[in-house]
Amino acid sequence: MVFQGCTDLRGRVTTLEIIDNNRHYYPILRGQTLEVVFDVKNTGQYPFLMSELLPSCGCVVSKKSSIGSIPPGAKRRIILSYDSSKNIGYVQHFIDIYGNLNADKVSLVFDTHVVPNSDYTRDYEEIYLENRKSSGNFKGWTEGEENNKGYYLD
Repeated sequence: MVFQGCTDLRGRVTTLEIIDNNRHYYPILRGQTLEVVFDVKNTGQYPFLMSELLPSCGCVVSKKSSIGSIPPGAKRRIILSYDSSKNIGYVQHFIDIYGNLNADKVSLVFDTHVVPNSDYTRDYEEIYLENRKSSGNFKGWTEGEENNKGYYLD
């Protein structure tokens, strides 16, 4: 008797569609974090198996992801956190997704403007200490933060 488990997917490539890619987020203050959520859809015939998720900068971190694999026709969500503490001005980020794709990679793209405080440009350590002291911000939990207003497309 022979038992056959999972189908061998080597050599079986698929395609992904990034919903609302190339986003332009509204400006945020330096030191704020921006939560970026991308929906990814498998538009191919075979399951997608992610091998790697590489952001273009260490300031973009994957908070949680359900994209280890995506069945054909299904959607999954990638949740990223962008920390603007080390940037000022226009920033654009690319997050490359690798796996069994018909191309080398697929890239998530977003940009924003990081605006410094008008009184004084604080350094990274000052912003870090402020964020530690103000971790009990209950107003932001109920009313939302000004750094998560959404995005727009071209």
